[in-house]
Amino acid sequence: MPTMVDVARSAGVSVATVSHVLNDTRPVLPGTRQAVLDAVEELGYTPNTLARSLVTSRTRSIGLAVSAISNPYFTEILQGVEASALEHGYGLLIADPHDDPGHERKVVQLLHERRVDGMIVAPSAEPGDLVAYLGRHRVPAVFLDRVVEVPEGDGAPRFDQVCAEGAEPTALLVGHLAGLGHRRIGLVAGRPGLSTTRERITGYRHGLAAAGLPFDDRLLVHGDSEAEGGERATAATLSRAVPPTALVTANNAMTIGALRALRGRGLSVPGDLALCCFDDFAWADLFTPRLTAVAQPSRDLGARAVRLLLERLAAPDRPARTVRLPCAFVHRTSCGCPEQTGQAHVSAPERTLP
Repeated sequence: MPTMVDVARSAGVSVATVSHVLNDTRPVLPGTRQAVLDAVEELGYTPNTLARSLVTSRTRSIGLAVSAISNPYFTEILQGVEASALEHGYGLLIADPHDDPGHERKVVQLLHERRVDGMIVAPSAEPGDLVAYLGRHRVPAVFLDRVVEVPEGDGAPRFDQVCAEGAEPTALLVGHLAGLGHRRIGLVAGRPGLSTTRERITGYRHGLAAAGLPFDDRLLVHGDSEAEGGERATAATLSRAVPPTALVTANNAMTIGALRALRGRGLSVPGDLALCCFDDFAWADLFTPRLTAVAQPSRDLGARAVRLLLERLAAPDRPARTVRLPCAFVHRTSCGCPEQTGQAHVSAPERTLP
């Protein structure tokens, strides 16, 4: 098996230069760098990551803890994380916290014990133990998709965070339906306690207010961010004495559940009920009717989380940041409109908050 000494001899450089190229620890002239990389390729040299980690205290690995990995939204986030991590020479260890605070704490500790350099976590609705563990052990971490609000001045640790805009795109969906003449617009919201749920409820209420419509708490139901919950919640709101004429579902899984509930009652979209959903997904364009949706920049969220984490590793003491990425409105036909094409951005440009 070729060694670093063999690579250095073949490239005509020192072993230290080979180390700097492979570990990206010091700038190396482009020609010299390429000579080292060519020698690595020619000889088939594989770095000893275990030995390197003992010297540098780095394993070149990232822990990723996200629930519902089977959900297409999180699958695309995972693809963004993986591609960006690989681009920067990092591997991934993946765990599913199942949106359970106790299990979340266990899997994060497990990833920490595997000596990952840092973590990317989609926190649960009750992230207190998670935040305490990461803070106590000074684990570099980025919160993904869901933000954790820490009051100023309470001494609790703060972490970098990246998420999509939530309130404004939801308000736009409500306003779009109101513009089509709907006056009873329901919302199937996600799991209580999640920041994404709070933000989409806020957007729903803002959209109603902007359209001059009253808020009716009987039209707001929680589907717990799952298909089964979305089906139960939709069935409940359809059972009202005066049901909604339009519905906004707050994630893709609950959209599937809502469609099941409608089908089970022999109701059509948009003939009997107009539907708009938060989260676009690959087959939304294949439904009949085609689903009008807000599309989140899922792969970009994953890639940005990796960048934030690597920046944190490079500068551990810099202030924490929250990055919010814009969404896009995908205008199709489930809202009751004629066939549409193209996307229009509905959020403000990317924002970075202290």
